[in-house]
This record gives sequence, structure tokens and C-alpha cells, in this order.
Amino acid sequence: QVQLVESGGGSVQAGGSLGLSCAASGSSYSRYCMGWFRQAPEKERESVAFTDDTGRTTFADSLNGGFTISQDNAKRSLYLQMNMLKPEDTATYYCALGTRRSGAYCNGAFAKDWGQGTQVTVSS
Repeated sequence: QVQLVESGGGSVQAGGSLGLSCAASGSSYSRYCMGWFRQAPEKERESVAFTDDTGRTTFADSLNGGFTISQDNAKRSLYLQMNMLKPEDTATYYCALGTRRSGAYCNGAFAKDWGQGTQVTVSS
């Protein structure tokens, strides 16, 4: 069983920056996808950014280019640095983890384990 704990959410004005962290504990996977999703009030959950055990990264097309995803394997942690934030980035951000088949790329369907979420609020 995997536990994921997010931290780092908060409130910021438009144009500002926030960094999110996700710490994993419990079971681990040799091939995995790990990433961030978000859900705004009354909207469906959407993908934000993914990475995997090879270091490949994928970002949602809708992002403005100000987001960076990274991981620290030794700490079993995932990070999301968000710059140039806009009010439409306001949402609860979730960390997720899942296994990856050999040769496969991560997509929005990989998530098996989820964190509890952390709120990001961007004011105009």
C-alpha cells in the first residue's frame, strides 16, 4: 500500500509562484508514473503534469508553460513548481502514483494511489 502526502498549497496573487511537494511512503514500484492532477469547484479533475521512472515529463496542453515537475528518488518525493499563476489555476491539487508497463508512456489513466489534496488559490 502506498501513502501520498501533499504539502505546499496556499494563496497567492496572479503572477505569483507556489511550490507543491508530495512525499510517498509504503510500497514502491520499479516502473511507475507519478504526477499531479487538479480539480476546481464544479469542474472535472484534469491532468497537470506527469513524470516516470525514466525521468520523462508530460504537461497538460492547457498549461501556460510556467509549471515544472521534478522528483527526488532518494526522498521518494515529487514536486510541482508553479510560476506565473493565474486565477484559473485555482483548484485542489492531487498527487498520484501508479505502475507503468515497460515501454509505455504515462497518461491520465495511470493513477492508482492518491494523496489527500492541497488547495491552491490564485487571486486576481
